[in-house]
Amino acid sequence: MTVNKYFIGLISCLVLLIVTAGVTQAQPKWPQVVLSKDGVPISYEVYGSGEPTLVFVHGWSCDARYWRAQVQHFSKKHRVVTLDLAGHGHSGVTRLQYTMSSFGEDVRAVSEATGSRSVILIGHSMGGSVIAEAARLMPNRIAGLIGIDTLENIEYPMTREELQKMLAPLEKDFRTGSQQFVTEMISPDTDPQLREWILLDISAAPPAIAISAMNEMMSQYITGEAAKIFDKIRIPVITVKGDLWPINYEANRRHMFSFDAIVLKGADHFLMMDRPKEFNRALEKAIKILSRKPAK
Repeated sequence: MTVNKYFIGLISCLVLLIVTAGVTQAQPKWPQVVLSKDGVPISYEVYGSGEPTLVFVHGWSCDARYWRAQVQHFSKKHRVVTLDLAGHGHSGVTRLQYTMSSFGEDVRAVSEATGSRSVILIGHSMGGSVIAEAARLMPNRIAGLIGIDTLENIEYPMTREELQKMLAPLEKDFRTGSQQFVTEMISPDTDPQLREWILLDISAAPPAIAISAMNEMMSQYITGEAAKIFDKIRIPVITVKGDLWPINYEANRRHMFSFDAIVLKGADHFLMMDRPKEFNRALEKAIKILSRKPAK
């Protein structure tokens, strides 16, 4: 009788542990929200653990979903943070201007909310300009910057007339203009379903927000601020990119503490989505380099 009670008690404990474990595993890690400097709510998610923390910043008219092929892979060894910049995804849309500096404040708010002391900022496309601004705001927290198909030439000569020509199709018919703009950045070899999703998703962005962000980003090349900001931050930079556009190493190294590049042959602007395995290996390499290279 005593033995039976013992086994019954043991079985009951095991069942309880199994049920409890199942409930614990089923508990979702809900997205979190933090207020940016101007009070706009910024949505973000945190996965895994391990330093340095990797903060992934999306590009123009995109959102955190564009990193879905990286989250599981990198969260095995690192704390991974994804966020939606203001005006994108699930974040607030109340700004009058969507500047790179205000986006930088979004990234700072999220980075500080996670409590991370050592951060590598990873920015795709427009995200390259954003992470530079974020690094200026919190240089002691940043171990390095990784641009994804961006930061090829921070001295790129842009004129106001060229910018107006770029913006005109977006202002006339944003859906058509944005699809034409992005189509040129996608390889003919990209999976047709992925190509269609990217085009439809980006062209569904709020036109006023997208046009404001584009204007603010490209205006930094007209004023020279795209290069000047790197004179203010002494943080190593690496870009992981396709070979659509050439890299001006000399121009970048005139302003950056250090600059290197990892180029994937034949990859397009959305290489982290179209060629995730190859991209993840390249990003791993960049992270290891920055982890060994202290900022000045």
